[in-house]
Amino acid sequence: MKYIKLFLVVIVFTFIALRVSAQYDLNKIYQANYDRALVYNDYFEAKSALYKLVIMEPENDSLLATLAYLYFDARQYASNVLICMDVLKLNPNNTGAMEMSAISYENLGLKDKSLEYYEKLYLKTIDFQVLYKMAFLQYDLSKFLQSITNIDILLQQPQAEEATVFFTIEEEEKEFPVKTALINLKGLVNKELGNIEEARQNYEEALKLSPDFVFAKENMEALDK
Repeated sequence: MKYIKLFLVVIVFTFIALRVSAQYDLNKIYQANYDRALVYNDYFEAKSALYKLVIMEPENDSLLATLAYLYFDARQYASNVLICMDVLKLNPNNTGAMEMSAISYENLGLKDKSLEYYEKLYLKTIDFQVLYKMAFLQYDLSKFLQSITNIDILLQQPQAEEATVFFTIEEEEKEFPVKTALINLKGLVNKELGNIEEARQNYEEALKLSPDFVFAKENMEALDK
């Protein structure tokens, strides 16, 4: 009986070893499939290979995040959001999934959900650009006091003196200091809060920084109507 038991143990371990080896070989094949598909710009095949890798390693949040990025890059935002949800279940600290979720929700027109994920991302990164996005979304969602608080925080940061943003004016991309955009936004918020003179001062300051910033001109004119 001892020999029979020993023989059975050997069979079990051999079976496990063969299974692990087969899984390793499949992983190599699917990885090679994915890599070659990317070389050929065949994103459909790349996604197919990634799905197989995810099935082989369901707890690997990095593989899921890569799959989410392929959908994000293809602007398939609804699918991206669903995959990012699974990524964040596996790894709640995955900032890439948080950022993709925030951008995808915004593109889907769900600004409240977008703001939720930008807030989560900001708590993890304390990133200037993330707070910048939050301030604009808070204005769009009529969260005026939160928006103006974040604008003031942003204006105190060194990046406010250095960073630039692009706006489309008459179908042309133009670059402006981020400080101009923030001060103009502060004017919009002040107007909504009923602080008309403060809003006027904000627009004047924005135009002093960037005389060709037409949005501040239009906002100033709207105060007098």
